[in-house]
Amino acid sequence: MFLVQKRTSLLLAMRGAFECRTGTRVKVDDIKKWNEEDILRQIEDPLAALSISCLLEPVAALTREIKLLEKHARSRARLRPELEQLQTVWGIGQTLSLVILGEVGEISRFPRVGDFASYCRLVKSGRFSNGKRKGSGNPKNGNRYLSWAFHEAAHHATRHHPEAKAYVQKKTAKTNGIIAIRALAHKLARATYHVLRDKADFDGSKLFR
Repeated sequence: MFLVQKRTSLLLAMRGAFECRTGTRVKVDDIKKWNEEDILRQIEDPLAALSISCLLEPVAALTREIKLLEKHARSRARLRPELEQLQTVWGIGQTLSLVILGEVGEISRFPRVGDFASYCRLVKSGRFSNGKRKGSGNPKNGNRYLSWAFHEAAHHATRHHPEAKAYVQKKTAKTNGIIAIRALAHKLARATYHVLRDKADFDGSKLFR
């Protein structure tokens, strides 16, 4: 998780620098495919291009280490039958499914879906009375790794599933992008609870009901 976060910060820095110098929006997934020639072709100033291309090797080094860790984690993991069903949830692939199963343990220890969402740190901790905020619970209660996993799943789902992207865009227009992604992560966590409890594949048509 630490290495993934570091790589993401570098990729976002590259995107910010590129967009600042060119005025052109670019996707992080496209940046991952770049080499020095791709950058020089789009930025005429060699020094400006170097300020971006100098991050290519650190990103590549982090990617190699991430893949190595994932390979070792998969070789040691005890694969449970729920693994394949969990990967039918939007945005959850092999690595995230291993993280989720490892951190959840037995889903039966959560009697209700709300208990599970709360454990994933995906519910509001504020206390309200008569429409006024009266305090809050401890926002750090729960499992930070599950919170991270479902936020990652939400980002992946937004990129690869039009329905998820439309939901986030609609929510962003009313609030902001961070809250929108968190709302989608909450829905994916609730869906995961039902997938694990019922041992059934994910049904995307029910996600936004």
